[in-house]
Amino acid sequence: MKNTLLFTFLILIFLNCSAQDISGQWTGILKVPGAQLGLVLYVTKTNEGYSATLDSPNQGAKGIPVNSVEFNSSVLKLTMTSLNAEYSGTLGADNIFKGIFKQNGQSFPLDLGRGDLEKPKLSRPQEPVKPYPYYSEDVKFENQKDKITLAGTLTLPAKEGNFPVVVLISGSGPQDRNEELLGHKPFLVLSDYLTRNGIAVLRYDDRGTAQSTGVFGIATTKDFATDVESAVSYLKTRREINQEKIGLIGHSEGGMIAPMVAAGSDEIAFIVLLAGPGIAGDELLIKQAHLIFRANGVSESVLDEIDVLNKKGYTILKDKSDLAEIKKELLPIMDETFKLLPATQQPPADKRNEYLMQSVNQIATPWYQFFLRYDPAETLEKVKCPVLALNGSNDLQVPPKEDLEGIRMALEKGENKNFKIKELPKLNHLFQESETGSPGDYAKIEQTFSPTALTEISEWIKLIVLK
Repeated sequence: MKNTLLFTFLILIFLNCSAQDISGQWTGILKVPGAQLGLVLYVTKTNEGYSATLDSPNQGAKGIPVNSVEFNSSVLKLTMTSLNAEYSGTLGADNIFKGIFKQNGQSFPLDLGRGDLEKPKLSRPQEPVKPYPYYSEDVKFENQKDKITLAGTLTLPAKEGNFPVVVLISGSGPQDRNEELLGHKPFLVLSDYLTRNGIAVLRYDDRGTAQSTGVFGIATTKDFATDVESAVSYLKTRREINQEKIGLIGHSEGGMIAPMVAAGSDEIAFIVLLAGPGIAGDELLIKQAHLIFRANGVSESVLDEIDVLNKKGYTILKDKSDLAEIKKELLPIMDETFKLLPATQQPPADKRNEYLMQSVNQIATPWYQFFLRYDPAETLEKVKCPVLALNGSNDLQVPPKEDLEGIRMALEKGENKNFKIKELPKLNHLFQESETGSPGDYAKIEQTFSPTALTEISEWIKLIVLK
């Protein structure tokens, strides 16, 4: 919003801002539908002018390149090609840039000021507050196979004793030990609840994330499974852990990893799958896109066309190995998909090709290929330990009916004698109580993890470990 000022005062501000050095750190809160994202801009003075990088701490993104930085007549203009985004702000007498952040054709107000990032004020009533009524220890352990160090937190009901334990396995994307997303920390809430109920918990930062070493971007789901195996090996060195009662809890992609580890080991006493995939990866992603686009108002006729295009693209990713060739074949398919989307979801015309290439690069990766080719049913058939599989009825990312039925059929085929499968009413993919299940609602909902789901998990584990 522009301030109404006297002409002479405007001249003074202009002269002051034109001569000002804007190098250093600038921070602000980007308010988008359903979320508040903290942004940190680092500006460096160069012989030609300025260069910059951008961090988005809430999303775990650091060092995002700013391709162009212009600062003239108190106006700052930034272009971030990898985000298909740009920013324009005017520096006022209060030393704050007031401006607009544009991304994918949408505009949001963003003010940038000096100093440290102020955390968005969000109500998260379930988040535990120290001091905790249990023992908590920051730990590190090695993945010897991939030569990386994983950092995490081990919580024990008491400092001394011998306890059953679970390893928490996060969903897709680089996640910290709390699985932090949009101001929520579901793994912190889950570990707090379980530890208060007598169950030790190990949660850790994904490789290449926060305090863990390694490179996240080149890893596949199979690689992440070796991180879990390393966590189990570490727990076996702790005298406080009952080595006969080590379990795994996996959320989303983590629910695909847990059976991988359990199927190949007799050291896992039980697993809990929270929206863990029970159907093939390509089938899951097609259903996921269909449900999410539908929730955003896309018509059924358009959804059917998108389904066909997605299937065609995923077949290319599954069947071919040369990524350069795959990208060429995916480009026209992605372009056709964009054309079907509502105008509000279309990229700007002058950035269309750039955005198309960026989208193709995001899916033409080893991780995507592995996920699309993988059928979790084949692994679930080999799991002999007790299994609890939970899905929310409002989950749009892992559709509950098809998913739970896939898990059930695989466990029955493998003659698993101890499993429980349950759909929990009104819960979304994050296991929050929700009305629509739309990912756009995740940040708006104050609840981090449904008490019903917490109780279901805890009571089932106690039944297993207290036998």
